Amino acid sequence: MTTAKPSVLFVCIHNAGRSQMAAGFLTHLAGEAIEVRSAGSAPADRINPAAVEAMAEVGVDISGRTPTKLTYEAVDAADVVITMGCGDACPVLPGTSYRDWKLDDPAGKGIDAVRPIRDEIRTRVEALIAELAPTRA
Repeated sequence: MTTAKPSVLFVCIHNAGRSQMAAGFLTHLAGEAIEVRSAGSAPADRINPAAVEAMAEVGVDISGRTPTKLTYEAVDAADVVITMGCGDACPVLPGTSYRDWKLDDPAGKGIDAVRPIRDEIRTRVEALIAELAPTRA
C-alpha cells in the first residue's frame, strides 16, 4: 500500500447511485481506517433520490454528497479502484488494484428495486473492509 491507511476509489458512470452507496457504506462501517472517495466518468447533477432513501433506511446519510468528475489524480491516489460499469473511462495505473463490481444500475428505478442493489453493495463493502482493515470488520 502506498499510504499508512488504504485508499479506495469507487467509480461508476454518473457517480449518483452505486458508487455513492458504496462510499457511504465504507465510510460508515470503516470509519477512519480507510480513506474513501467516489467519482464518475460522466457525473450526474445530483445523487439518485432512491439511493439516498435506500441508504437512509439503514442509517447511512448520503444526501449531502455531490457527484464528482473522475480524474487521473483520484485514481493515482487510490490503492484500490472499484469500478461499477464505467468501462474504459478509468485510467489504469501500475501498482493500483482494480476490481469490477457487476451491479445493476439504480438509475431510474424505484426504492423497491434499489434495496437489493444496496444490500449487495453492503455485503461487498463488508468483505472489502475485512480484507483492507481486518480490525474494523
